[in-house]
Amino acid sequence: MINKLAFAGVKKRLKDYLVLFLGLMISSAIFYMFESLATNQSFLKANAQQITGANFIFLFGSILLTIITLVYVFYANSFLMSMRRHDYGLLMMLGAKQSKIGQLIMIETTCIGAFASILGALVGWGLTASIGSFLIGQLIGTKLHHFSAFYLPAMIVTVLLYLGLSLIAGLINRSTLTRTPVLKLLKGDQQPNRPTLKPTYQIVQVVSGTILLAMGYYCMSQITKIGLSTIPIALLTVIGGTYFLFNAVFVWLMRLLKHSALATRGLGNFTLSQLTFRIRNYTKILSVVSILVALALGAITVGIGLRRQVLSMATSNTAYTMAIKDPSQKTLRLINQLHLATKVTYQQKEGRRNVYYSRDQFIAKPFEVTGQNAKMNLRKSGLTTSTYRKLTTQQLQAHIEKLMLMQPGQQQSKRPRIALKSTFEQSQNRLSHLLLFRVKTLKNDLPILRRITRSLGMSQTASLIPGSYGIYVAGNGLFGGLEFMGFFLGIAFLAMLASCLMFKILSGAASDRIRYEMLNKIGTKQVTLRRSISKEILVLFALPGVVGVVHVLFGLQMFKPLMLDPYGQLWVPFTIFFVLYMIYYVITVWLYEHIVIPKLKIDR
Repeated sequence: MINKLAFAGVKKRLKDYLVLFLGLMISSAIFYMFESLATNQSFLKANAQQITGANFIFLFGSILLTIITLVYVFYANSFLMSMRRHDYGLLMMLGAKQSKIGQLIMIETTCIGAFASILGALVGWGLTASIGSFLIGQLIGTKLHHFSAFYLPAMIVTVLLYLGLSLIAGLINRSTLTRTPVLKLLKGDQQPNRPTLKPTYQIVQVVSGTILLAMGYYCMSQITKIGLSTIPIALLTVIGGTYFLFNAVFVWLMRLLKHSALATRGLGNFTLSQLTFRIRNYTKILSVVSILVALALGAITVGIGLRRQVLSMATSNTAYTMAIKDPSQKTLRLINQLHLATKVTYQQKEGRRNVYYSRDQFIAKPFEVTGQNAKMNLRKSGLTTSTYRKLTTQQLQAHIEKLMLMQPGQQQSKRPRIALKSTFEQSQNRLSHLLLFRVKTLKNDLPILRRITRSLGMSQTASLIPGSYGIYVAGNGLFGGLEFMGFFLGIAFLAMLASCLMFKILSGAASDRIRYEMLNKIGTKQVTLRRSISKEILVLFALPGVVGVVHVLFGLQMFKPLMLDPYGQLWVPFTIFFVLYMIYYVITVWLYEHIVIPKLKIDR
């Protein structure tokens, strides 16, 4: 009988349950996509060179994603309970035992969680095989080994986590609802809840919030002077300031708008009253969403920014793309396919401790280095190019370490010696040739440069090749992994946080239904009701979004010592955020309207 009641309740509210089910399914799919990499030790070990710090990156990401999953499941479950509270109250009024009601709650919650996690893991499998592999290839830039879209341990971890969270949520719901009086379950949505505002307390919070945010923003802009202590200081002050901002400043602003001309237009006064009530009750969730939006946006922005500057870092450290000792004919043919800016070959004779060069060759074709102090010129793309200068033989001898760094393999441990032509020719050591070349644009010639590394038999150790390409491969492995974590986790965070806000708004829809029914009965047009709903939910989405964006803009100041241009190409992460946020906004408005707007239209 209990099973029949459980499935009858699901069938009665199938559309609402479908929303909850799809939300949990998408959440578990995202979690599986990340865990399929994070739990695959063969993948992490085999690609340690391509993704520097892979174990730390994925372990840290898994912890963060698990935390946000906990928050997400909590609010999704809150939405479920808001739909069934009245039904449970009726069953208890008709004589159902509390133990049976608790069993009914456990069956509904567990079944939804189990089915959503299994189906979500399967969807995540498909997404990993398609989007995941493409994203990794684009961000890391090289072929990764032991990458598997289907990974059984990740599947088990995902299903067990969501099943465990569903069981915990069911126990919490059972404990809460069985202890709640029947009358409160039946009439809880109709209970007045008018928060009282104390002017003095509000002013104190406004001043405190402003001071805390100003302190946090100032510390982030002075990280070079304050040091690493900036991070905990900024974290505490910005979190505290954000809470006061929502708890006092925005409530005060809504009350101020209620006395303006805006309140007299249409349902303006009703909408502002709804917002005033909601912001007071949503202070915690709006504060959390704004902080985590800032963290997610910051992760995507910094990840993309760090990887974008890899090319600049590579070309600013050396004047040559590659240094190759005695290249084969196959390698030479590939080099000739490049868009070369310069190419030079120096004869060398290698001894036990030294590598000898002919002085006349450096006079004929001077050795080049990057400009003084790595002088950089910003371009519209946000990347940079170095200037190059030629060294005289005297200058080269004074900075012989620059030539030493361009010697491949074991030669880097031997000191270069620039000898007269006659002395060089008299040396009995074996003659070899050192080929140095620089391409016009490193990014455009990457495919051929990869083929050259394969011809040298160094595709797995390309970072050891002297020159800007080797630096690029090493930097791409480090920053590519960071970008992957920032990009993937950022999008996952944004999706789940927007879902949390959506379910928080929808969980209060049942109590709002009666207000919209009253407006409908007095003849308010449905288009007016829909416009009011759109404005109300838009404000609830926009406030944490705007505050989060402001936090990001100030927070990027902390990365100026590490990045050439932390504000370059901000449109990429901000566009991703706006599109994803608007999708959830539209879905929330549609679902909210479906719940609160009466089906029977009453005209004037």
